[in-house]
Formats: sequence, structure tokens, C-alpha cells
Amino acid sequence: MTQTWRLFAIGLALIVAGSFLAHSIQTAGGVTVRDVRFPADSGYVMSALLYTPPSATPAHRAPAVLVSHGYINTREMQSAFAIELSRRGFVVLAMDMTGHGYSQGTVGAQGYGGPAALRYLRSLPVVDTLNVGMEGHSMGGGPILAAAAKAPNDYVAMVLEGSTTGTFGRSGAGTPTFPHNVAVVFGQYDEFAPLMWQAKKGSEIGQTKKLLTLFGATNAVTPNTVYGSTDSGTARILFLPAVTHPMEHFSNAGVGHAVDWLQRTLKGAAAPRDPLDQIWLWKEVGTLTAFVGFVALLLGVFQVLLTMRWFAPLNVAAAPVLERRDGNWWLAFALTTLVPALTFYSFMKAGTILTPNRLFPEGVMNQLVVWALLNGVITLVVGAMLARRSPNARSAARGAWGKSLLIALVTVGVGYLSLVLMDALFTVDFRFWVVGLKPLDARHLRIALAYLLPWTAFFVVSLRALNRDLSVKDETASTQYITAALALCLGFAVVLSCQYASLYFTGVLLTPKEALNTIVAIQFVPLLAIIGVISAFTYRRTGTHAPGALICAMFVTWYIAAGTAIHA
Repeated sequence: MTQTWRLFAIGLALIVAGSFLAHSIQTAGGVTVRDVRFPADSGYVMSALLYTPPSATPAHRAPAVLVSHGYINTREMQSAFAIELSRRGFVVLAMDMTGHGYSQGTVGAQGYGGPAALRYLRSLPVVDTLNVGMEGHSMGGGPILAAAAKAPNDYVAMVLEGSTTGTFGRSGAGTPTFPHNVAVVFGQYDEFAPLMWQAKKGSEIGQTKKLLTLFGATNAVTPNTVYGSTDSGTARILFLPAVTHPMEHFSNAGVGHAVDWLQRTLKGAAAPRDPLDQIWLWKEVGTLTAFVGFVALLLGVFQVLLTMRWFAPLNVAAAPVLERRDGNWWLAFALTTLVPALTFYSFMKAGTILTPNRLFPEGVMNQLVVWALLNGVITLVVGAMLARRSPNARSAARGAWGKSLLIALVTVGVGYLSLVLMDALFTVDFRFWVVGLKPLDARHLRIALAYLLPWTAFFVVSLRALNRDLSVKDETASTQYITAALALCLGFAVVLSCQYASLYFTGVLLTPKEALNTIVAIQFVPLLAIIGVISAFTYRRTGTHAPGALICAMFVTWYIAAGTAIHA
């Protein structure tokens, strides 16, 4: 194998190996995983993944659980619960809420899709309709509470994982009799304690009026203690694992407490296990390996394409003019890494001005676009002030822009094809924890195309500045990759470190009202590092920012559009 094809082959091998590992874990013990669609009210079509253990048959019906993800997530985010419950003998339906993933509608429509999902799950011939439970993380409490309110006799128990009653939807506040047999799993460091339970800290929710009302208690609720009666449907229990909100569905403790409660309250599971006997993390290792392979594949495809005659004009080694890292270099590095992070919260707030509409229907995407465009303006102003107009990085000639666009389309297209094939073969996407890359359906493709222009403008400006101001003559490839990655992600890593240090030591974020944006920012660290590597890799081989900017614009637009909620 030639050096030219080596990175391509490595990327492809990682994708296949990681996807196969993920598939093997989620189907352990003979479980089948299927992508299903079913109708909701008002003509909406809902999406879910259905996990069916081999023990569940029409002759021997199995207990079942409906699980739901939280805001700006998708059905795959619940795979830890689905894997652990299905390998114990539960049929599991991991739904996409309305306005999320492949489910139609907008956020909150039709009870978040919960009533329709519960109705579909109960209709399956392998489900014991007398033993159905539900679990929802964060906003995912909305659909299961809506289902419980609409069909109070169609379920036995539920788990509110980092969630609450009375906040999402119109199901009403919790009482000693509604919902049935509920477990509250809430992290001691949950960022949403003030919103969910009106407590300053997650560790203190057992003392709040809202939780006391749910439990029918007059004194502070004691964790790990059952209140009420399972037989009468009034059982309640509080679990307080030492985790944050996004770790409630990504930790042995968060998953284990949910499994424990559902094993206690639902009867007939074919293979009960210790709640801490868990294998789901290996599925995440597999999809992470595939994600790493995806990035390697993009770089490998780009490298191979440059050897073709048509792209020969792009194949020009970079020739930066900076001789060393002087004071201006360090100033540019500091501004590059700090300004986007320090402006994040204020610019995200400003982004709410761009309300969801037919053209731009994703609320969080709108905020991110405003953040990006405002930082693009800052980059242009700072570049002018630093007088960085010397040809540190050659600009793409007019003819090269066409070739840059084509090579970017082919590069991202091959990466996209790899994801579609792995989804078709193994029913997996590329993800790890809060980072997830999904194929686009027709609806999300239209949305992505609308957002592509502003993201392209941002990356053309920002990556031109990155390569112009931070590339140093004769530096090694690894040095340039690390420098670019750190320049883009280090500021967010520092801000998040400060936020979570405060949370762990005081129980409260430095900016308590910015819980959602803080969690959103976690994704920025790996994504910006990937963008830095792609930018440096393509720049070293072409001497221009253009191909890398176009590749990153397509990748990021696709990533956000596929995984973010639709409001309009």
C-alpha cells in the first residue's frame, strides 16, 4: 500500500471495526435492533429504535420500556438504557421526540410524541401490556409524562432521569398518586437543579416542596428509600448519584438506578441481572472508534484526490512566511482561542433574536450561527488591526475555488457514504457521549442547505486567519496539527474547566443560568479540535484555506442540522 492510500485505509478499517463492535454490543445475547416508524396524531410520523430480546415472542410476551432522550438529542442517546434493559429481557422502544431526529413535527408537539410511542409499543405482539414502564432523561420526561397523563392505565412504572414533573408539557405537577411508581434519578451536580426542582443544588432536591409533594412526604426525602406502595402505584424512590446532568445517561450509576427500579417494578424479565452488570460503554467505544475513523477517512480521501490530475492546481505545499513564534504570534494565538469562548454566552443570548422560522427552523442552530458570524466579524477587525495582510497563506485563485468546492464535496460525500453504509449494515451512527453524527433525512437536508451559507462564510474567514496568523515556516506536521487544534478548542476547555470546577466544589456553575449553553459547549472541545486538524492538514497540502474551510462548513452544518431540535 502506498503512503497516499494509507490514511484512507486506516480510516475505513476503524469505521468498520468500530461499527461492528458497537453492533455486537447492542445485539448481545441475540437482541435485534430495528429502525421503526409509526404514526402519531395530526399525520405526524414518529421514529424510534426497537430493541427486541430473543425471549420476547407472541407466545411468551415480555415486559417493555419506552425510553426518551432529552432536548437537542436523538434516540441513540438512550442506547445505554436500551442495551442494558434489552439484554435483561425487556422490549425497549427508544423514541425520537417530535422535532428531534427523524420524528416529524416540532418540539413539544403531540405531547412530545410520547402518547403515540407508548401506544405503538403496547401494540407489539411480543409485549406484555400489563408490564410496561417508561424512562426519560431531561426533557425526555415530557413525552413519558404526557403518555402517563393520557393513558394512566397503560403503564406500571417510570424513571425520571435528570427530569421532573410539571415543567415539560401539560401533564401537571407530580402528586402522591401521579405518576405511578416513579423513581427520580437526579445528579448531585445536575446543572438544572434550579429549573427542574427549584433547588440551588442537585444534592438538595429532596428538601424542595415540589419533590415533597410528589412523594407525599412532610420531611426531607431520604435517598434510596421506597415511599408508598408498588402494588397501589404510589411507590416513589429518590436516587442521587454523584454525577452531572449529561452524565446521568452516561454513567454506571445513572443507568444502574434506572435498571434497578424497572427490574423491581416490572415482572417477567427473562434474564434479570445485577444493575451494575453493564456492557453499554463498549458500544460507545465502538462508535467513538468509528468517529475517529470517519475523520481519518476524510483526510485520506482528500489526500488521494490531490493525486488526481484534475486537482493538480490545488496540490501546492504551504509556504508560510513566519520565521518563528514572536509576540504577534502569541497574541494571535491568545485571541484565536479566547475570544470565541469568552463571547460564547453573550453571543448565544444575542442569537435568540433570530427566532426559528421556515428558513431557519432550529433554535439552537440559530444561536450558534449568530455566535459564529459575530466572531467572524471580530476576526476580520482583529486581522486588520494586526496588519496580517502579508501572504502568510496564499488565497485561493478564482479557478481554485471551483476545484476547492468540488474536492470538498467529494471528500465529505465519501465520509457521508461511509456513515450511511454503517447505519444500513449495523444500525449505528458515529458518536460518543454528547457528540453524535447522524445521516440526514430529506427534511434535515433541506435545513442543512439553508444554514450552509452562513457557516461557509464563518469558516472561510476564521480558517484563513488561523492559517495566516499561526503557521510557521518549517514546523512539523504534528506541531501544526496540535497548534491548530489547541488554538480553536483550548479556550472552551478552559471555560468549561472553570465552570465544572465551580460546580464540583460549590454545587453551582459560575453562570447558573447558562446550564444549557454550558452543556452545549462541551461538544465544542472535540469538534473544534477536529476542525483545527482538518484545516491544518488541507492547508499544508494546498497552501490555501479554501478546501479546509469548505469541508468544515459542510461537516459542521451537517452535524448540527441532523442532531438539533426543530422549532418551526
